[in-house]
Amino acid sequence: MHMFSACLCIAVLRAVHAGDDGNKGLHVGHAGVNNRGHAHGGSCTADPEAPVVVSLTGSFRGSCMTSRRGRTFEAYRGIRYAEPPVGILRFQPPKPIHKYWHVVNASEDGPSCPQPINPGRYYDEDCLRLNVYTPRRNSSKLPVVVFIHQGGLYSASSRSDIIGPQYLMDRDIVLVTINYRLGSLGFLSTGDAYAPGNNGFKDQVAALRWVQRNIAAFGGDPTCVTIAGYSSGSYSVALHMVSPMSRGLFHRAISMSGSPYSQIEIPYHQRHLAEKQARLVGCPTDNSRVILDCLKSVPWRDIGNSLGGFAEFAFDPVRIWRPVIEQDFGQEVFMPRHPLEALRLGQLYAVPYIVSQTRDEFFWKAFTILQNATLTQQMNDDWYRVAKIAFMLPEDSRTAAYKIREAYFKGKPVVNDTVTTYSLGRLYGDAVTGFGAHRLANIMCRVSPQSVYYYQFSYIGNHSFYEDPITKKPVGVAHHDDLIYLFSIRVRFPDIGLSGPDAALVDKMTAIWYNFARYGDPNPRPATPELATLHWPAMTSQSRRYLRLANNFTILHNQAEDRFQLWDQLFPLLYNTWILPATIVPFF
Repeated sequence: MHMFSACLCIAVLRAVHAGDDGNKGLHVGHAGVNNRGHAHGGSCTADPEAPVVVSLTGSFRGSCMTSRRGRTFEAYRGIRYAEPPVGILRFQPPKPIHKYWHVVNASEDGPSCPQPINPGRYYDEDCLRLNVYTPRRNSSKLPVVVFIHQGGLYSASSRSDIIGPQYLMDRDIVLVTINYRLGSLGFLSTGDAYAPGNNGFKDQVAALRWVQRNIAAFGGDPTCVTIAGYSSGSYSVALHMVSPMSRGLFHRAISMSGSPYSQIEIPYHQRHLAEKQARLVGCPTDNSRVILDCLKSVPWRDIGNSLGGFAEFAFDPVRIWRPVIEQDFGQEVFMPRHPLEALRLGQLYAVPYIVSQTRDEFFWKAFTILQNATLTQQMNDDWYRVAKIAFMLPEDSRTAAYKIREAYFKGKPVVNDTVTTYSLGRLYGDAVTGFGAHRLANIMCRVSPQSVYYYQFSYIGNHSFYEDPITKKPVGVAHHDDLIYLFSIRVRFPDIGLSGPDAALVDKMTAIWYNFARYGDPNPRPATPELATLHWPAMTSQSRRYLRLANNFTILHNQAEDRFQLWDQLFPLLYNTWILPATIVPFF
């Protein structure tokens, strides 16, 4: 499906979505409803203590926040978009909220979804919440960015101390950040009617549908929505592009360091994880009904705190829960077939797309292994078993495992030295995210009629998600590092000021997102002078150009294809069997 390059109003779509709830004419307090059915209320200018928004589904009282450059904006945090998934609703698809009967207090963050408890943080199973940040000053509707958080599908949150809006809210956008259920509570799958799977992804769909119904009242344009995600959130974005549940809910997409297209298999179920979860909390494993009935009675804290029991080697595998190819038992199906099969059948919901990876990704995981003599010995003595776990290789991949070992270590044993540390770090990065990002970009630039922009984040600033434990300084460009320049991450880093190289990169990164959200093209416009030196061409099969994003903008060719050629050979795709437009050139 072709999308317009600029965000245009589509009145028919608006009428369809506006009619879902039948709440026209709702009035609360001093707020009113305009003649287009989109409500308005007090703003930070009129009422700095409690701005109010009224939409067709209810009213929301928020708070006022200040951006990095001192701009006041409205924040509506902790809004439930679905009923609390507790009791009989645990392990069920989300139940959307279509009407709010009382004024929603959206002045504070809601809880993070269950995961290992970190003292001082707020967690609860009633976590299907989202946050809306808006300048709401203009009569014209602003582009909307919906961010799906990182965390491997088992950790992290959209809370404002983790995904803070202060940098992006210097731009004229409406930002939405969402929670979704994690771990077993979100992704348990027994492959039958008791737990078909993918509930965490269905949570994301429910949040996107909430945006379509409500975002106009917050000043956002529901016909101009960009979905963006990092790591597992990036993986999610790519799945939404082929899910029948997500079609029409967004108009651009950004996938940062995560992809469902790699050597990592996508199964029909993960019953073994359901059984493991049951054993970890003392439940029987006789059959699916017994497992689900027992798990519904287990305190959510016990389920969240059991995460460590899923590790098989050190802290590996990085990816535990995966999307599943979902059988139809009468429920709404998120992923009825493998994403590759969906692409072969022409079922891609094609939108302008940005794909990225960092220069070093998971390099730091080498330190965990090589600084532990026992783990190092296990990797040497039992390579195939360990490699399948750590590098998430498919079953029956012994030959591939040993070819990978030869390519990265040149036949030498794994030892704690500089050369091996670099090689093992590179292998972790390539296996966990690098190859997937490579394959995602290379697939999409061939099958999508929309522009695909590819970048490598190569900047080392004052902080990193991996800092040397002695010097407290970055030593590489780690997984998640580009998030530091898009969001305020106060739970871990100080805010970036207004001067210096880090500050300049914040301005560039937020400008790229702003342009892409508006036009589906990240290249400079008059309103973004920070990008004056940027000329970022779309990637094509014949010209696989990408942006190296560091202190300066540099356009290069064929990102890391010398390394990824091995992975493409070991885990090939039969592109010539796909049903593709005649103008698409088969890959490899």
